[in-house]
Amino acid sequence: MTEPAEVQLTGCKRQLDRALLVSIPPEITVIPMARESLDLADANACREVVRNHQPGWVLNAGAYTAVDRAESEADLALKVNAGAPEAFAEALAETGGRLLQISTDFVFNGQQGSPYRPEQARDPLGVYGATKAEGERRVEEVLPAERRCLLRTSWVYGPVGQNFCLPMLRLHRLKAATADSLGVIADQVGCPTATHTLAAACWQVIQRQINGIHHWSDAGAASWYDFAVAIGELAVSQGLLPTAATVRPIGTEDYPTPARRPAYSLLDCRSTRSILDLPSPHWRAALAQVLACTPAAP
Repeated sequence: MTEPAEVQLTGCKRQLDRALLVSIPPEITVIPMARESLDLADANACREVVRNHQPGWVLNAGAYTAVDRAESEADLALKVNAGAPEAFAEALAETGGRLLQISTDFVFNGQQGSPYRPEQARDPLGVYGATKAEGERRVEEVLPAERRCLLRTSWVYGPVGQNFCLPMLRLHRLKAATADSLGVIADQVGCPTATHTLAAACWQVIQRQINGIHHWSDAGAASWYDFAVAIGELAVSQGLLPTAATVRPIGTEDYPTPARRPAYSLLDCRSTRSILDLPSPHWRAALAQVLACTPAAP
């Protein structure tokens, strides 16, 4: 473990940040930077906030994550997802701090059919993935290897914020009430990751001063269809829903979107779990924990 650290946290009020803020280790002091106080599209502001605070770490959990909208807002997505990490890295190169950059499975094309290892080449399909990959590349160019950590994750959700789980709870209630089925994509495979397990991994990276590229998700694999079925089943068992809707598997071609998504984006997390020495709950077990903290669906 390391000495007490001051961590500048970006993206506050988002779902991951809320999980981070309720699990801060006692030896860490956090400087929260909400959207109102720091515009991640403003590279100069990103550099200045680091120069002013000179934190031991910047934990950049903020991002432009609207995957489909990014196709028509590529400039903004690039500023937030690549310009901000680059600016943080430039300032940290001056002040001597470290960067933990949260990244995504979307930096891969999803065509290989086996879990992606951290060292594999980036090959994104759409604008969102391309801007996150560019952010990784710029950080690698600017900040020395011993002072940067890129932590890729997938399908993040939690009891608050914008994510797949919460709308699915509402859809289960609405569709079950009218005896309608719910069509969910079954041919895109990855792994859901709960914010509380991802937050634990982030704090462990900082406490152990880990560098390099690492992958973190919960254990197992799932399609969006599997995830939707599990949300309904576990919500009923926990009393969040009186009954679950019937979930019908559909193909990607049945639900066209502006952005292409990787068909198989499972991340190989074995080395990260060994390095961080953290438990790796199956995604259904982590989902049960999230639902236990989630209000009943309206």
